[in-house]
Amino acid sequence: MVKDLTVGKPWKVLFTFSLPMLGSVVFQQIYNIADSMIAGQFVGEDALAAVGASYPITMLFLAVAMGCNLGCSVVISQLFGAKKIRDMKTAINTSFIFSLSISVVLTVVGLIFCDKLMMLVNTPENIFADSSLYLGIYIGGIVFLFLYNICTGVFTALGDSKTPLYLLIGSSVGNILLDLLLVINFHMGVSGVAWATFIAQGAASVLSLIILITRVKAIKCDKKPQYFSMFMLRRIARIAIPSILQQSFVSVGNMFVQCIINSYGSTVIAGYSAAVKLNTFTLTCITTTSNGLSSFVAQNIGAGIIKRVKKGLIASVILVEGIAILFTAMYVLFGQQFMGMFMDSNASSDALNVGIEFLLIIAPFYAVVSMKLVLDAVFRGTGAMAAFMTSTFLDLILRVALAFVLSPIYGITGVWLSWPIGWLVGMGCSVILYFAGVWKPKHVLTNN
Repeated sequence: MVKDLTVGKPWKVLFTFSLPMLGSVVFQQIYNIADSMIAGQFVGEDALAAVGASYPITMLFLAVAMGCNLGCSVVISQLFGAKKIRDMKTAINTSFIFSLSISVVLTVVGLIFCDKLMMLVNTPENIFADSSLYLGIYIGGIVFLFLYNICTGVFTALGDSKTPLYLLIGSSVGNILLDLLLVINFHMGVSGVAWATFIAQGAASVLSLIILITRVKAIKCDKKPQYFSMFMLRRIARIAIPSILQQSFVSVGNMFVQCIINSYGSTVIAGYSAAVKLNTFTLTCITTTSNGLSSFVAQNIGAGIIKRVKKGLIASVILVEGIAILFTAMYVLFGQQFMGMFMDSNASSDALNVGIEFLLIIAPFYAVVSMKLVLDAVFRGTGAMAAFMTSTFLDLILRVALAFVLSPIYGITGVWLSWPIGWLVGMGCSVILYFAGVWKPKHVLTNN
């Protein structure tokens, strides 16, 4: 269902639009977490570490896909809000060509340099083979990853947050069942975990494309849209490339951090692998919910209704801060129980304690990073990408630098401390830029 976000009470429109998006990402993260849980519980601590060691590299590919998703979604939202249907359809066609071309290049490069990437993050020898195997299968499915993300971006831009939810529910259930079948029944180990994700993601992406084609064809326009437009590509690229760079640099920074963590051995990697999956679950829920604000802002900016932006911001802050407080309470009070989901009875207590310590240091600052992500969503929705990138890079650079500086002094705890410090500085930067007015309409891209 296509939905116009420029009409209705902002808080109600935003809540009803964002909640299905939150539901979608919950199911998406459930099957990402299921990979680690099943590897840890049914294969062992080294298998959990093997999946975790390749995690920042898989997140790098996901980051590029999400950057394409965000860039395309903002432009399509602005055109839909302005009721420029032909241009909107041209933007959709161009987005698919742009994104799938990138995915093919990344697949080829990734398969060639798979082992090199694992060596780059200092993967221990005892888990290297399984880590490389998992990563190779994951890279083989990158086209599906990009296809699904672009479809989701278009659905979101058109105000439809429910279809991605239904697709992800089916995909998540399918992935978990395949995980159990391939790992427990067929004893495929780490490769079974990887193939389950490959198959489930492939099925979801193809089905989402079929639904999207039907949905877009039903939207009538006077003239036939172009299959590809260089002008539209440039417009998309103005948003997508900074988003890709931002997402990619964050992932590259995480790879440097992973390199430090890997130097502590497979026990620490296993504990971190479980805890960072929980952390990513939380941050992805908050980020996806704030992305709903980007679409809301983009449509209203496209329609020239500036006053709704601030109202939408207030509603989004209430929603994401509520999510942040919930996760903080869960991890601080029940961190050991959550970590126990990833560890079998033979796992070392050291691995468990590593993950618990990470959560206790990071979780109390979710409210801080939530505010930053909401303000960044406003910047992205209005096309103020310089402000968006400034706050993100400041957070990232400081976080990576502090990880290197503090780890020799405080050990692995020093790496964990770099997170909240980076978030605090990044949030402060975003607040300053917002009140400086950099998000206002002069930064909105137009057809002129």
